[in-house]
Amino acid sequence: MAAPRRDTRGIVDAPGLFTRVRFRRRAPAEPLRPYVEHYWLIDWDLSEPYATHVVPHPCVNLVFQRYADRPGFGEVAGVGLELFAQKLAGRGRVCGVQFRPGGFRPFTPERPATDWTDRRLPLAAAFGPTDAAAAVLEPADEDARVAALDAFLTPLLRAGPRVLAQAELAMGLADRIRTDRTIRRVADFARAEGLSVRALQRLFAGYVGVSPKWVLLRYRVHEALERAASEAAVDWAALAAELGYSDQAHLVRDVTATVGVPPTAYVR
Repeated sequence: MAAPRRDTRGIVDAPGLFTRVRFRRRAPAEPLRPYVEHYWLIDWDLSEPYATHVVPHPCVNLVFQRYADRPGFGEVAGVGLELFAQKLAGRGRVCGVQFRPGGFRPFTPERPATDWTDRRLPLAAAFGPTDAAAAVLEPADEDARVAALDAFLTPLLRAGPRVLAQAELAMGLADRIRTDRTIRRVADFARAEGLSVRALQRLFAGYVGVSPKWVLLRYRVHEALERAASEAAVDWAALAAELGYSDQAHLVRDVTATVGVPPTAYVR
């Protein structure tokens, strides 16, 4: 398996965040790798509060977190539909699991992914009572935290062959949408994959938690924001055409709806 990805897509002002926290990505144990994108670990000790913002990916996260003197706890964070903000202050730690789009369903095979969409629920809502938060958050050694995540997740991978096959299909299709710039319309994509639009929509609802159109638009916005953050001067009309928008106005509308400000203001 390749090393965890190094891009910062979705993180608003990644340089500002990384000067304030220690951020790492780690690979999960081998049996988990088809379904888990990576683990992400953050520790901080701040003299002044800082608000971090993320444009969520179309995936579920498990988030084990401890803030200042509060006890640690775990959450299931479904696909977020809006910009996510979190205030960091004092000392704290987060150990997260980012599943691949479609990869969480094998761990909760009886529940469609839409059950988690745009919700943050206690870990027990998915897996019953557990003391996993303490096991993950307490170790000072980073390898021990990763091992605790592996130990928690591995026994939960209990789906049958049909769910695993459908999850694999959903993950593959979502990854194609992420990487293939020629995909512009859901109807054309479904036809090329030998599916009806309705069948594709049902698959994504059950395994990803959002529609294929939403996934397509979110990855376009990720690309636009990363380009805006990395290029000195962005040709927004050219970028809109490259990402498959009919015109610049549609790109501006999607970015503004996602982060709350137009692209030019976001760059500033």
